[in-house]
Amino acid sequence: MIGFAPVDVVGAGENATDTLIQLPGFPAFNTSTRASSVQVLPGGQVASAMVACQLWGLRARYFGKVGDDAAGEFQRRELSRAGVDSHIVTVPGCGSQAAWILVDQSSGERTILFQRDDRLSHQPGELPRGGIVSARALLVDGHATLANAQAARWAREAGLPVVADVDNLYPGHDNLLRAVDYLIGSHDLAERLTGEADHTKALSVVAERFGCRLVAATLGRDGVLAYERDSGRFTYRPAFEVQPVDTTGAGDVFHGGFVFGLVQGWPLERILDFSCAAAGLNCTALGARGGIRPLAEIERLMGEARTCAAHPAFAPYLR
Repeated sequence: MIGFAPVDVVGAGENATDTLIQLPGFPAFNTSTRASSVQVLPGGQVASAMVACQLWGLRARYFGKVGDDAAGEFQRRELSRAGVDSHIVTVPGCGSQAAWILVDQSSGERTILFQRDDRLSHQPGELPRGGIVSARALLVDGHATLANAQAARWAREAGLPVVADVDNLYPGHDNLLRAVDYLIGSHDLAERLTGEADHTKALSVVAERFGCRLVAATLGRDGVLAYERDSGRFTYRPAFEVQPVDTTGAGDVFHGGFVFGLVQGWPLERILDFSCAAAGLNCTALGARGGIRPLAEIERLMGEARTCAAHPAFAPYLR
């Protein structure tokens, strides 16, 4: 049996090999456009968040799966190069997750095309309990819902906070969400779960339904809105002003920042500000991990307080 040394954070979820295609403008249908650049870079929700935490000085562990191809070896090398304690299963006869990302140079916004084999998701019983509970916090994504729910329950039993990065709904999501303390979803996740178009209503309903300690929605340039179930309080923090090059990985780094701040014991407002600043700076370079900046640079941006205008609907919750 493998023994696991203590770490600060552990993540279970996806990794990806991204082909970044920069374009002078988003192409119209049935046209031909010359790419400004094409680069192959590492990505993936949880893998990128763990790399960020490791680069910021935490001891990070990652559990994931890859195919038996060159992309899988690329993922292993990149995680190892970042110093992450990686435990990656190779699935025979399977391709690794791949994404082709079209980046509009005029705005930095991107459109993602991806391919993911279902065999790349952990199944119940495949994640080792010892590798989960020997950390101080757990991050999971919304893909392998049953396996990640089991890992989340282990973490909770051991007193670890569980953070979930959920951008879509997959079969069995109820099992996962009921085992999560901090659910940080995409801008429309709560609406899709509840049918409520109003963000404040949707977040509070999700928190009550699944028993999450906190439910938040990342809003891109508009920042983040969070709801704390015990106090019934909303907290809104705007994004920081940066010159975007590529928004790929902004959410991944945001979640890495949230877990980082949680482990530091920071108050919620500081955690959200740090996460927004780290995510914003990541957008100033190509790739999901291309703009992960040192702590000093993130703190400097926070100190400058150059934030985007507050969204009018959420300004009353600005703290």
